[in-house]
Amino acid sequence: MIPSGTIERILDAAKIEEVVGDFVSLKRRGASYVACCPFHNEKTPSFYVTPAKGIYKCFGCGKAGNAITFLKEHEGMSYMEAVRWLGKKYGVEVVEKEESAEEMAARQHSESLYLVSDWAWKFFREALKSGEGRSIGYAYFRSRGLEDATIEKYGLGWAPRSRHALADAAMAAGYKAEYLVDAGLCLRNEDGSLVDRFFDRAMFPIHSVAGRVIAFGGRTLKSGLPAMKYVNTPTTDIYSKERSLYGISFAKTEIARQKKCYLVEGYLDVLSMHQLGITNTVASSGTSLTTPQVGLIGRFAENVTIMYDGDSAGIHAALRGIGLVIQGGLNVRVVLLPDGEDPDSFARGHSLQEVQDYIAANEKDFISFKTDMLLSEAGDDPLRRAELINDIADTIALIPDPVKRTTYVQSSAERFGVDAQILFSRIAATRTKKIEEEQRDRDRRRRREEREAEGQGPDLPGIDEEPQQKTRGEFFESPLLAPSEKELLWFVLNHGLDHLVFQKESPFYEPKDPPCVADFIRDNLEPDGCGFVNRVYKEIFDAYFALYDGFHDLDQDGIVRRLVGGENQEMGERVLQMTLEEYRLSVRNFQSSMTNTATKLAVFVPKAIMVYKAKRLQEKNRVLTEQLRGETDPAKVRLLLEQIRTTAEYRKNFDEKLGRVR
Repeated sequence: MIPSGTIERILDAAKIEEVVGDFVSLKRRGASYVACCPFHNEKTPSFYVTPAKGIYKCFGCGKAGNAITFLKEHEGMSYMEAVRWLGKKYGVEVVEKEESAEEMAARQHSESLYLVSDWAWKFFREALKSGEGRSIGYAYFRSRGLEDATIEKYGLGWAPRSRHALADAAMAAGYKAEYLVDAGLCLRNEDGSLVDRFFDRAMFPIHSVAGRVIAFGGRTLKSGLPAMKYVNTPTTDIYSKERSLYGISFAKTEIARQKKCYLVEGYLDVLSMHQLGITNTVASSGTSLTTPQVGLIGRFAENVTIMYDGDSAGIHAALRGIGLVIQGGLNVRVVLLPDGEDPDSFARGHSLQEVQDYIAANEKDFISFKTDMLLSEAGDDPLRRAELINDIADTIALIPDPVKRTTYVQSSAERFGVDAQILFSRIAATRTKKIEEEQRDRDRRRRREEREAEGQGPDLPGIDEEPQQKTRGEFFESPLLAPSEKELLWFVLNHGLDHLVFQKESPFYEPKDPPCVADFIRDNLEPDGCGFVNRVYKEIFDAYFALYDGFHDLDQDGIVRRLVGGENQEMGERVLQMTLEEYRLSVRNFQSSMTNTATKLAVFVPKAIMVYKAKRLQEKNRVLTEQLRGETDPAKVRLLLEQIRTTAEYRKNFDEKLGRVR
């Protein structure tokens, strides 16, 4: 908490025309300054800054406030960030009272990570200007159509080939090893020495909303090697990829001005779009879209256009992202590029006007997009069409605003030729279920907090969380799901870094970057909420991906060795069992058919995922049936019957895909 006296001194010292002038080009007009408003599009200036009163006011859109308000509205800063920014600019010391020793240590540690990250950014930028950086890294950026001004503005760089270049230079500059490790820049060897996480890679700095460097993405320029295409900073005290968007510090002003954000997938997509002139573009960068990322966009605009590749992978990624954006209260549209194009190549191959015209002509609201995509799969099958209508209704149910929900229901009912009341009933059931699940989550958190406060340890999962039964020790397992979880985990432990080579007719076909087994399994489980429920398998799964995400120099054997040799003896024994040759023979049919491992993986990994999801539905149906037996409330009985019917339909769909007859 900052004392009110400090805030008053900051506001007294702050010159509103200087603060606003750091971000907006002002022209003097009498005792005031004027400009075109930075918060909305206009050709005639209506934005006034009045130094005598210390305020700004737009007579077009109504935005008004003081220096702190401007930084919050224009730069997306929090109140505390704005106060600290002004204090630093005008030399007013900001001391937050009642800061504990632990809080002070945490703040100082975070600030140290910011400082060492900023230093590393300058190191990578300098490395790009000469030697191998110039001949390899700079040449690569230029080959991708990036101009010198873009390379400079976005701070692109090069990580030298030496595994010790950054570590040695940082230590020589006086930076402590602990901060280099904690910032995700270096790794410790077993002997305690440091090695660079990023080496022999083109570097993309990742900025916070306020513009500070918080992380990096490094791209290898070598082909035909087992190295990962991208190495990224792991989660640190100042960076979480789930809460960050690449390009947000450069895009936020234009996003707020246009009240619209374009969402793409990769670093180069953002850079090429910005270079073309579409600067309200950001990327989720290496992770499926998350709720915090949607919330970050929502700070600046309520309209999002998802702009992904036009191939199968791009379509499925867009479908996954729609629900999250809608649930975040934002308006979502989708534009798919021609097959074989991504935002990077499309922006480089067309003029600004051509890209804008294409977006305007091909942008669809989420109902039209989802309907067109799914109808093509459903064909004339009435059951598939019914599933589609239910799917659309479940998506509409995510919309928080009741007026928007009603509008979409009426539009969908007209398009599908069904009674709107049917959709309203489905949506009511879906929203009731969601509310009940959220209440159960709150109850579980409350019980856990109460137990931990009483020193009883965490609350153990019950029937309302996941259908589980107790086994030996502290582990809880579902006998029905355990074999499928074990099989999926076997693929992760034995083939996690192998790539899945799908045939062109496969819905998972990706011509450019075939996914690896680990990514494919995680990406197909997490968005659907199908995480493991058996404690021991979940622990192994989470531990694997903690190493996978955090130590990009580890190969498959290296990850397994760490799991086997860790402190958790139970986990080590299970991992060892699943990676021994004796266990490999228990994965049904995997060794007995075909000869090429990549081809076999492309068949059996998706099949294992479908089997697991089908069993999840079977387990869910069992639990719902048990609940129905003891329910007497007619409304809840109707809801349970509807949920049982829907679950059975979904399970039937999986069984048909798996060739099962029930």
